[in-house]
Amino acid sequence: MELNKRQEQIIQIVKDFGPITGEAIAEQLHLTRATLRPDLAILTMAGYLEARPRVGYFYTGKTGGQLLAEAVKKLTVQSYQSRPVVVDKNVSVYDAICTMFLEDVGTLFVVDHNTVLVGVVSRKDLLRASLGKQELTAVPVNIIMTRMPNITMCRREDSLYEVAKKLIAKQIDAMPIVRDTEHGAEVIGRITKTNITRAFVDLVNNETL
Repeated sequence: MELNKRQEQIIQIVKDFGPITGEAIAEQLHLTRATLRPDLAILTMAGYLEARPRVGYFYTGKTGGQLLAEAVKKLTVQSYQSRPVVVDKNVSVYDAICTMFLEDVGTLFVVDHNTVLVGVVSRKDLLRASLGKQELTAVPVNIIMTRMPNITMCRREDSLYEVAKKLIAKQIDAMPIVRDTEHGAEVIGRITKTNITRAFVDLVNNETL
């Protein structure tokens, strides 16, 4: 977050004289305690300062980069997940292509009759299949999909940062969010590079700090 001039002055005073009370900070700035209350609240919530009852404020010593890194690592998948687009394993490649374009997504998750994940199909998979001579309405999607156990998955409670690293490492655009059932891994959501981009925009806008 970008600090205003008064907030920078407050931090410097706390660095020099902390622990220091809010009243003492206000006195040095020739302001009232009430005037400083919003700034002190922002600096405390952002992690620059810590407050202890009957002691006062003290500087945490953390840089803006460190605070941002801490904020990023606190984000979880469930806060940014989106609706999964799934197709049955027996639908044709043609129908899968239609679904992908109608839903405006880049990845389809293939499931069985229990909505258990059995495969993933990307744009690249469908393009590769369409270049062949076979009739697309006659080829089931399970022929061209990436199968278990070669699917990278995540869960709602997982760190968004760790999921982002997996997307980069695997060079994939989306990941299914699953939960364990008696039948297997049920698809309950998806996380994409777009979701993660939105998380970083929210951080810059201070919506998740």
